[in-house]
Amino acid sequence: MTWTAGFDLDMTLIDSRPGVSRAIDILAAEFGLPLSGDKFADRLGPPMADLLVDAGAPAELVPTLVTRYRALYPALVPSIPAMPGAQAALAAITARDGRVLVVTGKHAPLARLHIDELGWRVDHLAGDLWSAAKATALREQGADLFVGDHVGDMRGARAAGVVAVGVTTGPCAADELHAAGADVVLADLTEFPAWFAKEFGAAIVG
Repeated sequence: MTWTAGFDLDMTLIDSRPGVSRAIDILAAEFGLPLSGDKFADRLGPPMADLLVDAGAPAELVPTLVTRYRALYPALVPSIPAMPGAQAALAAITARDGRVLVVTGKHAPLARLHIDELGWRVDHLAGDLWSAAKATALREQGADLFVGDHVGDMRGARAAGVVAVGVTTGPCAADELHAAGADVVLADLTEFPAWFAKEFGAAIVG
Protein backbone atom coordinates (compact mmCIF):
# COMPACT_ATOMS: atom_id res chain seq x y z
CA MET A 1 0.00 0.00 0.00
CA THR A 2 1.24 3.51 -0.78
CA TRP A 3 0.58 6.69 1.13
CA THR A 4 -0.12 10.34 0.45
CA ALA A 5 1.57 12.73 2.85
CA GLY A 6 1.00 16.45 3.13
CA PHE A 7 3.56 18.89 4.48
CA ASP A 8 3.37 22.51 5.49
CA LEU A 9 6.16 24.66 4.03
CA ASP A 10 7.32 27.56 6.24
CA MET A 11 9.17 26.34 9.32
CA THR A 12 8.26 22.73 8.49
CA LEU A 13 10.11 22.02 5.24
CA ILE A 14 12.02 25.32 4.97
CA ASP A 15 13.49 27.81 7.42
CA SER A 16 12.03 30.89 5.80
CA ARG A 17 13.00 33.28 8.59
CA PRO A 18 16.04 34.83 6.84
CA GLY A 19 14.08 35.78 3.73
CA VAL A 20 10.94 36.90 5.52
CA SER A 21 12.92 38.97 7.99
CA ARG A 22 14.84 40.72 5.21
CA ALA A 23 11.71 41.43 3.17
CA ILE A 24 9.88 42.88 6.17
CA ASP A 25 12.84 45.09 7.08
CA ILE A 26 12.85 46.44 3.51
CA LEU A 27 9.10 47.11 3.73
CA ALA A 28 9.57 48.90 7.05
CA ALA A 29 12.22 51.16 5.57
CA GLU A 30 10.31 51.88 2.35
CA PHE A 31 7.00 52.69 4.04
CA GLY A 32 8.31 54.18 7.30
CA LEU A 33 6.66 51.54 9.48
CA PRO A 34 7.83 50.29 12.89
CA LEU A 35 8.07 46.64 11.79
CA SER A 36 10.80 44.27 12.98
CA GLY A 37 11.76 41.57 10.51
CA ASP A 38 13.17 39.27 13.19
CA LYS A 39 10.08 39.54 15.41
CA PHE A 40 7.84 39.09 12.40
CA ALA A 41 9.69 35.98 11.25
CA ASP A 42 9.28 34.36 14.66
CA ARG A 43 5.48 34.33 14.20
CA LEU A 44 5.18 32.65 10.81
CA GLY A 45 2.12 30.58 10.06
CA PRO A 46 -0.92 32.84 9.51
CA PRO A 47 -1.45 34.68 6.20
CA MET A 48 0.86 37.60 5.48
CA ALA A 49 -1.98 40.13 5.64
CA ASP A 50 -2.96 38.95 9.12
CA LEU A 51 0.63 39.04 10.33
CA LEU A 52 1.06 42.59 9.04
CA VAL A 53 -2.06 43.81 10.85
CA ASP A 54 -1.02 42.05 14.06
CA ALA A 55 2.42 43.69 13.79
CA GLY A 56 0.83 47.14 13.67
CA ALA A 57 0.65 47.93 9.95
CA PRO A 58 -2.31 50.16 9.04
CA ALA A 59 -5.11 47.98 7.69
CA GLU A 60 -5.70 50.25 4.70
CA LEU A 61 -2.04 49.88 3.66
CA VAL A 62 -1.90 46.08 3.97
CA PRO A 63 -2.88 45.21 0.34
CA THR A 64 -0.09 47.48 -0.93
CA LEU A 65 2.38 45.98 1.54
CA VAL A 66 1.48 42.43 0.52
CA THR A 67 1.96 43.28 -3.17
CA ARG A 68 5.35 44.85 -2.48
CA TYR A 69 6.39 41.94 -0.23
CA ARG A 70 5.59 39.47 -3.01
CA ALA A 71 7.69 41.53 -5.43
CA LEU A 72 10.67 41.56 -3.06
CA TYR A 73 10.54 37.94 -1.99
CA PRO A 74 11.70 36.00 -5.09
CA ALA A 75 15.21 37.48 -4.91
CA LEU A 76 15.49 36.20 -1.34
CA VAL A 77 14.51 32.58 -2.05
CA PRO A 78 18.12 31.36 -2.52
CA SER A 79 18.93 32.53 1.03
CA ILE A 80 16.30 30.23 2.57
CA PRO A 81 17.49 26.73 3.49
CA ALA A 82 15.65 23.47 3.84
CA MET A 83 14.92 22.38 7.39
CA PRO A 84 17.13 19.61 8.79
CA GLY A 85 15.68 16.30 7.70
CA ALA A 86 13.35 17.77 5.07
CA GLN A 87 14.90 15.94 2.12
CA ALA A 88 14.93 12.64 4.02
CA ALA A 89 11.30 13.11 5.10
CA LEU A 90 10.17 13.58 1.51
CA ALA A 91 12.30 10.62 0.43
CA ALA A 92 10.61 8.46 3.08
CA ILE A 93 7.35 8.98 1.22
CA THR A 94 8.67 8.54 -2.31
CA ALA A 95 10.59 5.40 -1.27
CA ARG A 96 7.19 3.83 -0.61
CA ASP A 97 5.95 4.95 -4.01
CA GLY A 98 3.86 7.54 -2.20
CA ARG A 99 2.64 11.00 -3.11
CA VAL A 100 3.94 14.23 -1.58
CA LEU A 101 1.70 17.25 -1.11
CA VAL A 102 2.69 20.72 0.05
CA VAL A 103 -0.24 22.57 1.60
CA THR A 104 0.78 26.01 2.81
CA GLY A 105 -0.46 29.43 3.78
CA LYS A 106 2.28 30.89 1.60
CA HIS A 107 1.30 32.49 -1.69
CA ALA A 108 1.43 29.59 -4.15
CA PRO A 109 3.81 31.17 -6.72
CA LEU A 110 6.31 31.94 -3.94
CA ALA A 111 5.98 28.44 -2.55
CA ARG A 112 6.69 27.03 -6.00
CA LEU A 113 9.93 29.03 -6.15
CA HIS A 114 11.18 27.24 -3.04
CA ILE A 115 10.24 23.80 -4.33
CA ASP A 116 12.03 24.47 -7.61
CA GLU A 117 15.06 26.02 -5.91
CA LEU A 118 15.51 22.95 -3.71
CA GLY A 119 14.82 20.50 -6.52
CA TRP A 120 12.06 18.68 -4.67
CA ARG A 121 9.58 16.38 -6.35
CA VAL A 122 6.15 17.42 -5.17
CA ASP A 123 3.04 15.85 -6.64
CA HIS A 124 0.66 18.66 -5.69
CA LEU A 125 1.07 22.18 -4.30
CA ALA A 126 -1.80 24.08 -2.68
CA GLY A 127 -0.98 27.58 -1.48
CA ASP A 128 -2.82 30.44 0.23
CA LEU A 129 -4.53 28.04 2.67
CA TRP A 130 -4.49 28.52 6.43
CA SER A 131 -5.59 26.45 9.41
CA ALA A 132 -8.81 24.46 8.87
CA ALA A 133 -8.95 25.65 5.24
CA LYS A 134 -6.04 23.30 4.54
CA ALA A 135 -8.47 20.42 5.02
CA THR A 136 -10.04 21.05 1.62
CA ALA A 137 -6.81 20.33 -0.27
CA LEU A 138 -5.93 17.41 2.01
CA ARG A 139 -9.29 15.75 1.41
CA GLU A 140 -9.28 16.43 -2.33
CA GLN A 141 -5.83 14.86 -2.67
CA GLY A 142 -6.62 11.85 -0.49
CA ALA A 143 -3.99 12.63 2.14
CA ASP A 144 -3.29 10.09 4.88
CA LEU A 145 -1.31 12.44 7.11
CA PHE A 146 -0.27 16.08 7.39
CA VAL A 147 2.94 17.41 8.92
CA GLY A 148 3.21 20.95 10.24
CA ASP A 149 4.76 23.21 12.84
CA HIS A 150 1.77 25.35 13.80
CA VAL A 151 -1.46 24.78 15.72
CA GLY A 152 -3.22 25.89 12.53
CA ASP A 153 -1.67 22.92 10.74
CA MET A 154 -3.00 20.55 13.37
CA ARG A 155 -6.46 22.06 13.01
CA GLY A 156 -6.26 21.53 9.27
CA ALA A 157 -5.27 17.89 9.72
CA ARG A 158 -8.07 17.27 12.22
CA ALA A 159 -10.63 18.92 9.97
CA ALA A 160 -9.51 16.65 7.13
CA GLY A 161 -9.62 13.55 9.32
CA VAL A 162 -5.97 12.65 8.65
CA VAL A 163 -3.09 11.81 10.98
CA ALA A 164 -1.75 15.06 12.45
CA VAL A 165 2.03 15.16 12.85
CA GLY A 166 3.52 18.15 14.64
CA VAL A 167 7.13 19.33 14.56
CA THR A 168 8.49 21.84 17.07
CA THR A 169 10.57 23.79 14.55
CA GLY A 170 8.16 26.73 14.36
CA PRO A 171 6.51 29.05 16.88
CA CYS A 172 4.43 26.38 18.67
CA ALA A 173 5.61 24.17 21.52
CA ALA A 174 4.81 20.47 21.78
CA ASP A 175 2.03 20.98 24.33
CA GLU A 176 0.35 23.54 22.06
CA LEU A 177 0.50 21.16 19.11
CA HIS A 178 -0.94 18.30 21.19
CA ALA A 179 -3.71 20.57 22.46
CA ALA A 180 -4.58 21.50 18.86
CA GLY A 181 -4.99 17.82 17.94
CA ALA A 182 -1.56 16.44 17.06
CA ASP A 183 -1.46 12.64 17.09
CA VAL A 184 2.32 12.73 17.44
CA VAL A 185 4.87 15.51 17.92
CA LEU A 186 8.44 15.20 16.63
CA ALA A 187 11.35 17.46 17.50
CA ASP A 188 12.03 18.01 13.80
CA LEU A 189 11.90 16.20 10.46
CA THR A 190 15.06 14.20 11.18
CA GLU A 191 12.77 12.01 13.32
CA PHE A 192 10.16 11.59 10.60
CA PRO A 193 11.59 8.68 8.53
CA ALA A 194 11.90 6.36 11.51
CA TRP A 195 8.45 7.29 12.81
CA PHE A 196 6.91 6.87 9.37
CA ALA A 197 8.54 3.47 8.85
CA LYS A 198 7.25 2.28 12.21
CA GLU A 199 3.71 3.51 11.61
CA PHE A 200 3.29 2.93 7.88
CA GLY A 201 5.70 0.15 6.93
CA ALA A 202 9.00 -0.44 5.20
CA ALA A 203 10.08 1.15 1.94
CA ILE A 204 9.43 -0.58 -1.36
CA VAL A 205 12.53 -2.42 -2.58
CA GLY A 206 13.21 -3.46 -6.18
